Amino acid sequence: MEDRGTIRVGTDLTRVADVAASIERFGDRYLHRLFTEHELASTGAAPERLAARFAAKEATVKVLRPADAQPDWRSIEVRRDDVGACHLRLTGAAAVMAAAAGITELAVSLTHEHDLAAAVVVARIAHPHEERAA
Repeated sequence: MEDRGTIRVGTDLTRVADVAASIERFGDRYLHRLFTEHELASTGAAPERLAARFAAKEATVKVLRPADAQPDWRSIEVRRDDVGACHLRLTGAAAVMAAAAGITELAVSLTHEHDLAAAVVVARIAHPHEERAA
């Protein structure tokens, strides 16, 4: 059997009401601190969809396991393609952390129901003898 490396899994659960309250209280300052323009456009700034993306960002941080400070929220982006499937795009500090950890692939799954949103992130980590790319 071929050795394909190891995996890490991160998961998070976010209350939609908490995201809605932050949007109400802080408006654009909150939205632009946590979400990219693509995320805002692809969700229509709907609190339940943003809560799912925030859960994905938290789950990604759990996969990255930062030693010191966590990356800027916007360096972890949930991209939605034309058919509605989501994937993660890392930039800046998040991409550096992923490369340092040997993460070669990421997969994300999002959901929201009533007042809860959740995400699961799975990362494939190459063994040291494999070429590392993020």
